[in-house]
Amino acid sequence: MSFVRTLRQATAADHEMVDAHYGGFALDRQADYRSFLTAHARALPAVERALAEASDLPPWRSRTALLAADLHALDAPIPAPLPFQPGAAAERWGALYVIEGSRLGGQLLARSVPAGLPSAYLAAHHLPGEWRRLLTTLDTHAAGQGQAWQDAALAGARACFALYARAAAIA
Repeated sequence: MSFVRTLRQATAADHEMVDAHYGGFALDRQADYRSFLTAHARALPAVERALAEASDLPPWRSRTALLAADLHALDAPIPAPLPFQPGAAAERWGALYVIEGSRLGGQLLARSVPAGLPSAYLAAHHLPGEWRRLLTTLDTHAAGQGQAWQDAALAGARACFALYARAAAIA
């Protein structure tokens, strides 16, 4: 079984928990949408900051500026990010998997945002082939590592999901 498949299966409950936390926001209502984006702003910048410190990750594109611009357009302050400090380098790979997977979900959610509300963050999609390349790179990299690396990557993904859940619970 590929590591990506293992990662997806092992974090399915974590993903469902985050979906449940964010499912209560009605993105077609400005106040809820603002709260949704504020919750994301408590998590994404912290994760992206941790990823930017890693030199062994495949290329990825930050969405923090898009999120900040959408919040600014809604006259919403940018909250302080929650702490996120992955220990092992492998944990950053797991976190990257989560935030890049959320880019896919964001595209679906962007359809719920009415015209007139800013949606640059949610509408930020993968470039052609980008998601598939990331998954292939993750599988290839994981295959060359030991079980401890794979366990750490899984722990990083779970920590990232937990961060998003905590961020939503504050909103």
